[in-house]
Amino acid sequence: MAGTLKTLTNLISPVTVTAHLRSQNSKSNDRSFDAINNLFISRKVRSVRRTLIIRNHANSDQVQGNGGPNPNESPRKSGFLSFPVLAEPLLSFASSNFLPLALIGGVALGLANPGPGCLAHRYQLSIVSTFGIFVISGLRLRSEDIGAAAEAWPVGLFGLASILLFTPLLSKIILQLRFQPQEFVTGLALFSCMPTTLSSGVALTRLAGGNCALALAMTVASSLLAIMMVPFSISKLIASGLGASVPTEQLFRRLIVTLLIPLILGKAFRESFKGLAEFVDNNNQLLSVLSVILLSLVPWIQVSRSRPLLVMVKPEAFLVAVMMGALLHLILLGFNATSIRCLCAVSGGSKSIFAKKKNSTALLLIASQKALPVLVAVVDQLGGTFGEPGLLIIPCVAAHLNQIIMDSFLITFWNKKDQSLANT
Repeated sequence: MAGTLKTLTNLISPVTVTAHLRSQNSKSNDRSFDAINNLFISRKVRSVRRTLIIRNHANSDQVQGNGGPNPNESPRKSGFLSFPVLAEPLLSFASSNFLPLALIGGVALGLANPGPGCLAHRYQLSIVSTFGIFVISGLRLRSEDIGAAAEAWPVGLFGLASILLFTPLLSKIILQLRFQPQEFVTGLALFSCMPTTLSSGVALTRLAGGNCALALAMTVASSLLAIMMVPFSISKLIASGLGASVPTEQLFRRLIVTLLIPLILGKAFRESFKGLAEFVDNNNQLLSVLSVILLSLVPWIQVSRSRPLLVMVKPEAFLVAVMMGALLHLILLGFNATSIRCLCAVSGGSKSIFAKKKNSTALLLIASQKALPVLVAVVDQLGGTFGEPGLLIIPCVAAHLNQIIMDSFLITFWNKKDQSLANT
């Protein structure tokens, strides 16, 4: 403050001296001297203003810690503030990949400490988790979404045929493989007979800009029809080749209890309570997280039960199982992509309903994925008919992760390609 007053004093003093000199000079020099004096004063004022502004900014930066290290600031506090910056990328990665991380975490937890998983199996927690997943699916099922898919019914019809009739035929080829443990091969054969995924397929379709209503309709219809088709497919395509019998009637009743009834209950609750429907629509992300947590309980329980057998399997066998799951998904993608091209060619070319990008995207993604919860319900019902349940599920968990990761990369490629075309 004292420095500022001194500066202002120095600014005023030349003006006083100048006024005294003007009284001694002739009137002819008044105007020229006055102009010079005004110029001098204006320059001084601008200089003082710059000095004040610079000092104020410097003081502000020192207070906020932007101008340099603050001697009063604790080094611990500075290090603590940098922690959220380092943790933010990790939290973002975990949020974007919550489903695969949860499934892998369930497998790892079952291998590390099988005791809690075995206790959960004793209290039938796997049945409760599967029931809860389908209740959530029913809660999220909107009537207008199903009605909006009616226009693309030929696409949906072929999608159902691909999911329940064509792709299960791959199980005959898979069973020809000879691999130890053989349950890995049998598990993938069972996986190929399952309906489409319950939630991830619709979510990926939405990210890709596809027909979400069509995707949801195919998901619901395939899950309902699977109650009749899955026991038939397993009995004719898998059990006959292994010389085993499938309790078709018992499996049919079990699928009704674990799939159809909770789906109807969820839909009935949504239609009965309007406040509940609004809550579900406003909290889709929360329900998705809850579904993933319930789904991750499945591999955790099954791996915990089968840990003594799993530790005897060589690491190379797990790697081969992962590669087999990836190859299965590539075959499904290739089959459905080729089928879409053929259907476009015979039904009007570029004007075909199959040629619409939204419809073809939904069909390709939904018809190329298989549902892990339905497989778990089937394996749990079959007991030890086809081998150790834990060994049957492990390759299917890997295949489920593969299809989500691979489709995520595929959608990223599509979106980048569309953005490039738009920019061009």
